[in-house]
Amino acid sequence: MSVYVVDTNFFIQAHRVHYPLDVVSSFWNKVKELAGNDFIISIDKVKHEIYRNNDTLKQWCENNLPDDFFKDTSNITSSYSQVVSWAMAKRNHFLPNALNEFLDSETADAFIVAYVLFENHDRVVVTQEISEPNSKKKVKIPDVCIGLNVRYVNVIDMFRELGETF
Repeated sequence: MSVYVVDTNFFIQAHRVHYPLDVVSSFWNKVKELAGNDFIISIDKVKHEIYRNNDTLKQWCENNLPDDFFKDTSNITSSYSQVVSWAMAKRNHFLPNALNEFLDSETADAFIVAYVLFENHDRVVVTQEISEPNSKKKVKIPDVCIGLNVRYVNVIDMFRELGETF
């Protein structure tokens, strides 16, 4: 069975837009259950992006996710290099700011693709980003995944693949 590696926007869009913590508790209960059963995980860079804000989402993560939910990315240098190489090969397409943002060591996007590429056994990126191959202003995770043959899905497709309802 696949393990789904969730991007920062999995949490932030759910919290701020689609499934507010104070309204849609069944979503968050399902996230807690899936995390507890190791069906979903994430990476340390996602944790840093979420924990920058001292808000209810950070508190929920601290109180409900397993201690090992956010995986260490310090050992994925070879796959991160592949992601960087892919991005740099597109430097004539993307604006410099788009590449700088994507390759920023404090940003999760490149690392989440690299982590799935590194693990490479039934790992799937989960992101709410949509492929925009013509975009010059932002490097989109789905486009990197397509370019590196890394599987990705959105949140609803992840729930469908897991056979989950709530």
